[in-house]
Amino acid sequence: MKKLFVLLFLAQIAFSQNKKAPGEKTVIKIVYGGNLNVNEEKFPGAKIFSKTETGQVRFEHEGMDMWCDRAVLFQDRNWVKAYGNVFIQQGDSLEMSSEYIEYDGNEKLAVSKRNVRLQNPDMTLSTDTLYFDRNKQEAYFNTKGIVKDSASTLTSIEGRYFMQKNKYQFLKDVQIDNPEYTVNSAQLDYYTDSKHAYMYGPSTIKGKEYTIFCKRGFYNTVSERGYFVKESRIDYDNRIINGDSLYFEKNNEFASATNNIKITDTINKMILKGHYGEVFKAKDSAFITKRAVAISLVEEDSMYIHGDRLVVTGPQQNRIIRAYKNVKFFKTDMSGKCDSLFADNKSGVTKLLRNPVMWNGDSQMTGDTIFLISNVKTEKLDSLKVINNAFIVQKDTLGENNYNQVKGQNLYGKFKDNKLYEVDVIKNTEVIYFMYNDKSEFIGINKTICSAINLTLNNNQIEDITFFTRPDGVIYPDADLPKNARKLRGFIWRGDERMYSKDDIFDEDDNNLVLPVIRGLNNPIDPLEEENPEKEVFKSTIKTLPPDKAKKKKMLEQKKALEKKKMTVQPTSKKKVKEIEEKE
Repeated sequence: MKKLFVLLFLAQIAFSQNKKAPGEKTVIKIVYGGNLNVNEEKFPGAKIFSKTETGQVRFEHEGMDMWCDRAVLFQDRNWVKAYGNVFIQQGDSLEMSSEYIEYDGNEKLAVSKRNVRLQNPDMTLSTDTLYFDRNKQEAYFNTKGIVKDSASTLTSIEGRYFMQKNKYQFLKDVQIDNPEYTVNSAQLDYYTDSKHAYMYGPSTIKGKEYTIFCKRGFYNTVSERGYFVKESRIDYDNRIINGDSLYFEKNNEFASATNNIKITDTINKMILKGHYGEVFKAKDSAFITKRAVAISLVEEDSMYIHGDRLVVTGPQQNRIIRAYKNVKFFKTDMSGKCDSLFADNKSGVTKLLRNPVMWNGDSQMTGDTIFLISNVKTEKLDSLKVINNAFIVQKDTLGENNYNQVKGQNLYGKFKDNKLYEVDVIKNTEVIYFMYNDKSEFIGINKTICSAINLTLNNNQIEDITFFTRPDGVIYPDADLPKNARKLRGFIWRGDERMYSKDDIFDEDDNNLVLPVIRGLNNPIDPLEEENPEKEVFKSTIKTLPPDKAKKKKMLEQKKALEKKKMTVQPTSKKKVKEIEEKE
């Protein structure tokens, strides 16, 4: 019984000695010391261990094992310097090798130098100098690091690795090399598990069939899918897509844009603008809405087409433009409105449907359907057709509230140098025309019915009228034709709807759109970082530096001081490492 009591007492003492009290530092344990030496002149108070044929020197400290060829252990400071084939293993997933390491057991901070490799199952980091904080499970380098995973190679001058998140934070001159694409960025966060990259600062992604630019963005490096903001742009074959926010999918050959969109077709000299758009590369098509406008160059004079929704489809030779609802178009000497519009590049035909109206100079033309035909080679306007219920109205410039009018079943016009110079109106034709002599003196009102009429125009004004096939007409003095007889049946004057500039194609709703707030413009795109308030402190040290050189230099100095403070192993460690290396 007495013997059992003694054994229990000794076991209790041993347990109390091994138990770590709160705040107490765990000493670095010597697992295998090999050959033991001392050199009080060179390493006062330290023990020097060297490998033997049996094996390397080995230490253990709170779940971390370290092997090396030679080590200097300062037991009073709980600090070791390891040289030659240094290898560290932490748990089952993290390994690090280098030629030299300095480890502070009290602070659990390490500095590895020369041919450093940090490895886990997902990736390998190679650099010249690596600072490792085991308390935070963070590593830091500023001597260029190379990270390799299963598919890509990432390089950066400066970076940090957060082990618990499996996240890299590359801070300077970042590049990702992949067989399918390359990424260059000023700053980039990269998750080794998901292979997601978050870019901060000027960035470029270049694939085999696309190039993306942005100052902030997200990119899935596996699926080649991303979201980009701040001066973002996608070069997609013959199209350039700009917008406050861009979304991209390589596999589906799809891109979309939100707010202040500009899609430039470099081959067809066309620009699409709006506040939401989609591009389908495989179908060679684009869709745009919210203050949408298509701008095409016609003989150094741009044509602006607006609608609630615009769709552009087909390759260059078969390009088709469709506009739907509240459609308006404007050109310097021509404008119009309709409910829907169809323009075919191959045939050169533009069709205005549902209650169309067109103004050529001061002439207003209406009908059931209006066709504008262009020469596909010269891209100049060639002819005009108004089918069913054709009606031309031109306000009399010399008389008050007088209107020259021509109506018939169909109208056919011809253009020269993009100006309408001749018009034929056929079937059931009627005319009301206010006549003046060469001195601009009023003669009378011509009211005629016939089967066909030919009009010649000069500077968009009716110059001559020729009547065909038994015209029946009378020239009335002003007093003899009542006011209610001076307008043909079906007359509607829509002059207040006419557009005099490209800005007139937009109505009040278009100009007062409330645009959505773009996520990521003024806060992190990374959803994990949005939930971390500590990120704000670190962001202030890595944000894109201003162009002012004095400010840039000051911020850079502050940043280096902050990083030095965070990552120094202990106040004199770097100095002593240098002294030891110089001595050896």
